[in-house]
Amino acid sequence: MPASNGVSGDISTNGGHEEPRIGVFICHCGGNISDVVDVEHVAREIGKLPNVVESGTRTFLCSDPGQVRIEKVIQDYNLDRVVVAACSPTLHELTFRRCLQRAGLNPYLYEHCNIREQVSWVVEDKELATAKAIRLVSAAVGRIRHLVPLEKRRIPIHPAALVIGGGVAGMVAARDLSKRGMKVVLLEKSPFLGGRMAQLGRVFPTEERAVDLLFPLMKEIANDPNISVHTGASVIASEGIVGDFRVRVRQEPRGVTPELANAGQAIASCPETTPNEHDFGMTRRKAIYQPFTNAYPPMPAIDWKTCTKCGKCVDAAQNRGISLEQEPEEFEVQAGVIVLATGHDPYEPMPGEFGYGRYPQVVTLQQLYRMLDTDGPTGGELKANGKPVKSIVFVYCVGARQYAGLHQPGPDGRVKDYCARTCCTASLKAATEIKERYPDVAIYKYYQDIRAYGRGHEDYYTKASELGCLFFRYHPQDPPKVEQDPTGEYPLIVSGKDSLTSNLDIEVPADLVVLGTGVVSHDISELVDFFKCAVGYDSFLLEVHPKLRPVELAVNGVFLAGTCQGPMDITEACAGGAAAASKASAMIAQGTIEMDPFIAKVDEDLCTGCQTCLNVCPYDAISRDEEKGIAVVNEALCTGCGTCAATCPSNAIQQFGFNDNQVMSEVMALLGKGKEAVTA
Repeated sequence: MPASNGVSGDISTNGGHEEPRIGVFICHCGGNISDVVDVEHVAREIGKLPNVVESGTRTFLCSDPGQVRIEKVIQDYNLDRVVVAACSPTLHELTFRRCLQRAGLNPYLYEHCNIREQVSWVVEDKELATAKAIRLVSAAVGRIRHLVPLEKRRIPIHPAALVIGGGVAGMVAARDLSKRGMKVVLLEKSPFLGGRMAQLGRVFPTEERAVDLLFPLMKEIANDPNISVHTGASVIASEGIVGDFRVRVRQEPRGVTPELANAGQAIASCPETTPNEHDFGMTRRKAIYQPFTNAYPPMPAIDWKTCTKCGKCVDAAQNRGISLEQEPEEFEVQAGVIVLATGHDPYEPMPGEFGYGRYPQVVTLQQLYRMLDTDGPTGGELKANGKPVKSIVFVYCVGARQYAGLHQPGPDGRVKDYCARTCCTASLKAATEIKERYPDVAIYKYYQDIRAYGRGHEDYYTKASELGCLFFRYHPQDPPKVEQDPTGEYPLIVSGKDSLTSNLDIEVPADLVVLGTGVVSHDISELVDFFKCAVGYDSFLLEVHPKLRPVELAVNGVFLAGTCQGPMDITEACAGGAAAASKASAMIAQGTIEMDPFIAKVDEDLCTGCQTCLNVCPYDAISRDEEKGIAVVNEALCTGCGTCAATCPSNAIQQFGFNDNQVMSEVMALLGKGKEAVTA
């Protein structure tokens, strides 16, 4: 792919600047820094360094007045390089690069020094913090003397998007991208669209049926000529970068075509059954199935793991519309951007956890929702083990907020110390629905904290209290116990201490125990490897910044939508899908993508052709020129990680922005040696 080399001037020189004029700006950060670091003293000491023309402080450099001040000083003092000592570069490095551009300077003649997270937030002693800040800023000055002007690489972008995941967030992202005129390929791993939302009954706070909300969206997606939908499709390989992703997809055969006229008879004739994942295993379905009314695609699919290819469905369909001989197909998708909307999984309690799997009367909140749905396994009737229910106990925070703050996995290997956010309101909503439909049912709730955070969610707590639900607060280190009722009057007894009543022991009978289970990340380990995704301690995908770049991965051109990045309700997931579509379409609309110029360059005179760099490059950005016998860097694929430069035994590879002169000058200043340093 053609791209500019991104460099103006020689990589190993000072770009023609014999005597650079450096300006240093030190931020108070509203007290975050200046309460611990004597910033005025730092400015005075740094001002003694060679080539530092101006050194001063400001309360908030990132503010509009702060940036205007920097621009004015650049012009007044004819500065050609700028150092800003402030907070993390992940927050405002781009802010100050743009400030330099407005002042007429090359944005890469800039160095950002972090004296907040690396000094004031971690060093309590003011004298030591000030000394450390002086050393870090002097290192930045030492490095910036040797910077050269650079230019961003510009790469053409393919005007199409790939959305992975056919839940509500993925469908919203695909729809919004199409509305902006983009071609979209939508991949869904299961045979049907809808995701987890399709398993819900009525949703809060509108009380509308989930499938009624999904159907218009699925219909819109299906009828959109800009959107190509592939169900039963999974990514098996990927190469390329932003602007030109090449993704290999494997599509499992559906086994059913639109010619099938009597789907009901074909399904009824199938002798093979398997647990129904749509009902969370509470019922069984056939090997040829359709999970819910108005599902899309509007025809059954064959579960090849369950199907024995006996042919009875083919006979029932009169040999029309069913093919048991279809084979998987593979195809390639070319896309300029990718949206990951891979969803989540509800936490599956461990066997015996709060009696789950041991007593049939213990169910998860998701299973309760299926029971309350008129299309669910009980037809909307409230029954436990086939019997009417008189008493229900809800246990909150199952699979969530465990081992709080430790970031350590539990017995099942998953980290679950975060709040799953939606289960409190979902449990309250289920309780109020049960009370309205079955007023005589007693409802008890063991909870840690009620976190009904959304608009209208608190009303469910108020309503549940008014309807007679009783709340007991338990300590996470002393959760309630679920046991058989020794009297036999009820199936189960739930006992625990209520911290609201000075740890009074409470025992309540239960015909049904509902575990308010949390949300865990869906296993997308292959996609993580393919797209080099950043993953948080909780196994959800990690955005660049929760406020400044909330739907972007660190990998350029890959965006996040919905619960693949953490627990969300439907409204938030839709907003995430819309935000990802907005960012992705804005990138496509540019026609070209700008990338930082910090790429590697091979010195042909020094390269011995040992191929060490080929083996260590994680992005396959280096190849061998067989004719010359040297390494060649593909500038479009190189991300500037520096691995090749660090491992090259002949020192033939340098990296723009991080050459030996620049790095060594920084190191010498940190060590307090030479003209690069200042004595604190």
